[in-house]
Amino acid sequence: MAYTATDDSREKFFEKLIKVNRVTKVNKGGKKLAFRAFVIVGDQNGTVGLATSKSKEVPMAIKRSIEKAKKNMFDINVVDGTIPHKIIGEFKASKVVLRPAPEGTGVIAGGSIRILLESLGIENIVAKSIGSNNSLNMAKAALNGLRKLKKQADVEERRGVKLTLKKSSVDVKEEESDGTDKDEN
Repeated sequence: MAYTATDDSREKFFEKLIKVNRVTKVNKGGKKLAFRAFVIVGDQNGTVGLATSKSKEVPMAIKRSIEKAKKNMFDINVVDGTIPHKIIGEFKASKVVLRPAPEGTGVIAGGSIRILLESLGIENIVAKSIGSNNSLNMAKAALNGLRKLKKQADVEERRGVKLTLKKSSVDVKEEESDGTDKDEN
C-alpha cells in the first residue's frame, strides 16, 4: 500500500497512503460498497496533516483525503531534528509516548507513527504505542501529543525567566578541546 504522490503546485508535500478500507452500508435494497482512504501529508519541515475520506472508487477516496489533509495541517515544534521534551499523546484507546533522542538515533517507531514522524521531518525520536494498535487511532494520538509540545519562548514568557538548555557532554568536550588548543598557540 505504498502510494506516494507529488503535488504540482509551488509547495511540495510528502503524501503517503496508510490504509484503504472497504466499508459497506446496509440499505433496504442491499449493501452499498465504498472505500475509505487514510492519508498522511507533510512538508518534512515541521508541518503535518492527516485525514480520511470515503468514495465509491479508491483513487477518488485517496484524492479527497489528500485534499482534506492539506486543509488540516498543523505546525509542530521541532528542535534540531527532534522534539524538545517527552510527551504522551492520547486518542480514544490509543496512547503514544514520544521521547526526544540524541543525534544519530533515527526514527524508532512503528506503523503509521513512523510515517507521521518522517513526514514531519523529525530525524531522531523514540516512540512507543500503548493500548489499541489501530493505525488511525495511533496516528491521531501521536499528532495529539505533538500538538501539545511547548515552545521555549512561550515557557520563558509564562514563567518570567530566561531558560538555558543543558549542553550534551559531547558539546562540552568539543568546547574544552577548542579552548586548550587556543591557549597553547
